[in-house]
Amino acid sequence: MAIRSVLKMGDPVLLQVAKPVEQFDTAKLHELIRDMQDTMAYLNGAGLAAPQIGVSSQVVIFGFDQNPRYPRAEEVPFTVLINPQLIPLSDDKEDDWEGCLSVPGMRGMVPRYSRLRYHGVDQYGTAIDRSVSGFHARVVQHECDHLQGILYPMRIKDFRQFGFTDVLFPGQGVVDD
Repeated sequence: MAIRSVLKMGDPVLLQVAKPVEQFDTAKLHELIRDMQDTMAYLNGAGLAAPQIGVSSQVVIFGFDQNPRYPRAEEVPFTVLINPQLIPLSDDKEDDWEGCLSVPGMRGMVPRYSRLRYHGVDQYGTAIDRSVSGFHARVVQHECDHLQGILYPMRIKDFRQFGFTDVLFPGQGVVDD
């Protein structure tokens, strides 16, 4: 439908807790999801949260077969996840590089749970309940953080591992804009 502008770090909307979705399978919800899909595809995103386009709703989308922004990441199935809840399956965490469409041109080393279960519903109100690991788990945590007003730089432990993508990864083909 439409490619929407992505809010950038510093916009107060990105720091708010998003509101739960109460009505499913509505024209308004379907339009929001189509706009999110178009925006994410246009920007080669791995995921997108509704607050990133200025909508305070607990809606995230994520997934890709291949992604130029994360060339070494494994495939993640396309998912619409609404009113999500995350449950770590262990205390184990992994550090890895993350970027964000709301923090363009930058990457940071972020600790995330290595395995988790997530559940919520899709746009039709159908239950989703998955246990995941690896990059899939990282993407879900990153996107769901947006629903709590958290951007990935807030999770960085060592700011020596945070910077501009072209400086951190010169000539490595890692894209982040």
